[in-house]
Amino acid sequence: MHSVATADQVLDTRGSYCPAPILQARQAIDGLASGRALKVLADDPAAEEDIKRWAKRVGHDLLEMRWEDGYLVALIRKS
Repeated sequence: MHSVATADQVLDTRGSYCPAPILQARQAIDGLASGRALKVLADDPAAEEDIKRWAKRVGHDLLEMRWEDGYLVALIRKS
């Protein structure tokens, strides 16, 4: 199943491990306007929980999170 929402930017953090994926995601989303979406690709098993907690803590909307072909795909809308 694919998301109906589209990403304004894609960040590929595959091959990076905690805390790099979340730090890179924070930097990327900071460069987006409110309401824009960032798609994060990650293969670090910790990234799923890290992204959920970070998005909730800072108030961004986690639109989608799924595993596909061995990596995580997370779609986050900037608040």
